Amino acid sequence: MSKNALVSFKGTKNINTEIQLTGSKSECNRALIISALSKKLVKVENLSNAADTVTLNGILNNLEEELEVEIQESKTVDVGPAGTAMRFLSAYLSAKNGNFLLTGTERMKQRPIGILAEALRTIGADISYAEAEGFPPLNIVGPLNQKTAEVKIKGDISSQYISALLMIAPILPQGLVLEIEGELTSKPYVDMTLDMLAEVGIEHTWNGNSISIKPQAFKHGTLVVEPDWSAASYWYSIAALADEAEISLPALKEKSLQGDSQIKNIMKIFGIATSKTDNGIAISNLGLSLDTKEVLDLKTCPDLAQTIVVIAAALGKNMAFTGLETLKIKETDRIAALQNELAKIGVTLIEDNLVYTLNTDHLHFPDKITIATYEDHRMAMAFAPLALLINEVEIEEMQVVEKSYPYYWEDLKKAGFEVREI
Repeated sequence: MSKNALVSFKGTKNINTEIQLTGSKSECNRALIISALSKKLVKVENLSNAADTVTLNGILNNLEEELEVEIQESKTVDVGPAGTAMRFLSAYLSAKNGNFLLTGTERMKQRPIGILAEALRTIGADISYAEAEGFPPLNIVGPLNQKTAEVKIKGDISSQYISALLMIAPILPQGLVLEIEGELTSKPYVDMTLDMLAEVGIEHTWNGNSISIKPQAFKHGTLVVEPDWSAASYWYSIAALADEAEISLPALKEKSLQGDSQIKNIMKIFGIATSKTDNGIAISNLGLSLDTKEVLDLKTCPDLAQTIVVIAAALGKNMAFTGLETLKIKETDRIAALQNELAKIGVTLIEDNLVYTLNTDHLHFPDKITIATYEDHRMAMAFAPLALLINEVEIEEMQVVEKSYPYYWEDLKKAGFEVREI
């Protein structure tokens, strides 16, 4: 039976702590696929303990021996709720020897995969839909018989489709020439994939909307995973909502592959400064929150959206946001989830022609609120810091944080929060 977390913060709202964050889930999942494609020429260090990464690592380890021989019977590969694993394995298994049923949770079966599956079919993959057209589960028979190197894919749905294709490109007989149609959403994540491939010898060219990777061999190397900037964003939130804050985050780099490192620039709006330290970064509340009229575009860092929207709402800022379209196909419909839960503090999030605007005119803080998480780790972690402003914040299904930040509740306790399981 799932438990809820009752979060509170007693006494002066001054936060002074050091938090060692887990490895980046985004980097880990790419590193694991690259390592598997290289047949372990590439090693991975500082693996995340996030559930999604543990799931993918376990699947790849189980498949390693079986892929050396031809599998006649269909093997079921269950990713559970791990969306990145679903997308990356769709491409990976297409390039490997075997007969697979790639599936996941009921929510996973509602998350579209058709754009990636059709792109893989174009280059020669044998993929069919086991249930609903365009959605998991997928029947995959590999290895694909490559018909062409050229493939087109929409850039504004999920950058993970693009990354999935780019990672298998070096082992394909003809490589890949990937043409991105329309605007590219979450470009930093495509950059991350290409940079990690480059670290282990895989070269590419990127001209206009076309990315080319020729067939080539991986080189021996080690991919060292940086701590997770997405997890760091919750500490920026805590700093913004506290009266005073000085929070040290070891091993984070100012110049990072992770798109969510943009949080350090975005949070200047809320008076949060980031400084380099001998072993990482430190964040502090300068008490200089700005009134901004600009529309904040989160297209390149959608995983930060819930955190930033909740901070702005709690601070009474009627901010506007764009670039949130992909939030509707994440772990839950994150737009609807935000609208539902912000209403509990009197705030509305209004959509008008893809611009989302907060109205905090009726903002209020009840003595206690209960936040539904919709099986979404980011909902839990975006709303828990409200305990700095509300006496008690009850977070339903507290275990959802295991997807990306298993020690979140323990780290809150280190910072002075009281967290009780109920």
